Amino acid sequence: MIKRLGLWLMAAVLSSSALADDWSRYKDGYISSEGRVIDTGNGDISHSEGQGYGMLLAQQYGDKATFEQLWRWTRKNLGRHDLPLFAWRYEPNSKPMVADTNDASDGDLLIAWALFRAGNAWQNSNYLNASRRIRMAVLDHLTLSYAGHRLLLPGLKGFTGDGYIDINLAYWVMPAFKAFAEADKDPRWQQLLASGEALVAAAQFGDAKLPSDWLRLTQSGQLAPSPDWPARFGFDAVRIGLYFRWAGLAQSASLAAIRHFWQLAGSKAPAWFDVQTGQQSPYGASVGLKAVIAISLEPAPALPPLDPKQDYYSASLLLLSKAAVNL
Repeated sequence: MIKRLGLWLMAAVLSSSALADDWSRYKDGYISSEGRVIDTGNGDISHSEGQGYGMLLAQQYGDKATFEQLWRWTRKNLGRHDLPLFAWRYEPNSKPMVADTNDASDGDLLIAWALFRAGNAWQNSNYLNASRRIRMAVLDHLTLSYAGHRLLLPGLKGFTGDGYIDINLAYWVMPAFKAFAEADKDPRWQQLLASGEALVAAAQFGDAKLPSDWLRLTQSGQLAPSPDWPARFGFDAVRIGLYFRWAGLAQSASLAAIRHFWQLAGSKAPAWFDVQTGQQSPYGASVGLKAVIAISLEPAPALPPLDPKQDYYSASLLLLSKAAVNL
């Protein structure tokens, strides 16, 4: 018994050390000295989504100083002046660096959720108050009842048309909705959770019955891939599995087709798949995407350490997958 306990403690220490190495490498590779998360696979831009991911990970790893640095940069450089929301894109080599002040609702949600988690973990009322302001703005300005669903608009403008709304189910940050529903007792959060499951279940296109990254929902309730984007189960939609696992919904029936696709693909899973033509990407899934697949299919997957040679998005998916299963 004593020997087994000693081995368990040794494994726990090694695991803790590996996680600390992951975070150190992530900071060195993707976070600037002033607190900007750098998208190394996309011209070194930054965006609200990335800042939210960085803040979530800083809280997960207990790094208060980096969290505050990230939040300060986000507030200063992406914060809108009219609403407690955030411009979606920052281009360091352009003038102005923030040319489009439109927001991205997933970035807003990730930032609010990170502040909520940090405020509770570290008893910081400033973080909690900021989180509440952001999430109330999301509810009031970015959600609506439409075609029998509570929808999350991808941004304040640009996604509605005559008789339709374009949505992205990867913007449904399910664990954030769950946390906010418990904290706020506002029924709209629970409605978003329910609509997330219902829409994923309904968005089954082509022989593989997969959702596309971008969907068009008509006022009459018809759902189809949006004609304004490639009809791909791709870099956005893969996050559906991540967010469902993090919210404790990995076994949701709505994910059955996605799980089946990944099980059939195995180690040869493509980076994207066209749901209409069946065309696959000429290159395979990244390490980060494979981590999302693993946590979607396995209760306790063995995930690799972070290799700083991978780009920001793959590295982020890997560490977020570890956070989702508390590894």
